[in-house]
Amino acid sequence: VQLQACGGGLVQAGGYLRLSCAASSRFFGTYVMGWFRQAPGKDREFVAAITWSGGSTYYTDSVKGRFTISRDNAKNAVYLQMNSLKPEDTAVYYCAAEFTTKLEVRGYRYWGQGTEVTVSS
Repeated sequence: VQLQACGGGLVQAGGYLRLSCAASSRFFGTYVMGWFRQAPGKDREFVAAITWSGGSTYYTDSVKGRFTISRDNAKNAVYLQMNSLKPEDTAVYYCAAEFTTKLEVRGYRYWGQGTEVTVSS
């Protein structure tokens, strides 16, 4: 599966962005989808994940209540709505796909290119 993320940009603290990730596979509806991020000088980290049906979602503690992951299987797309952004959310954000629910980087085989998010204070 090929993944293409977009929607990043520069935003002030307290603002919002919506990231999108489009998938090429006709089997998109069978994948668990995840969002990850990598800040400068840091390791890539888990942000959020959503099961194939959208029935279950998972978040890292630092984004709970601010970020929302969702998907539209008819459009082969997954989204990350990011509200109340903080400077510490600055990172390159990646979408990823896997057949089983994983909440860590090494659990995903399929990755898109990143989209950069910069939050200014």
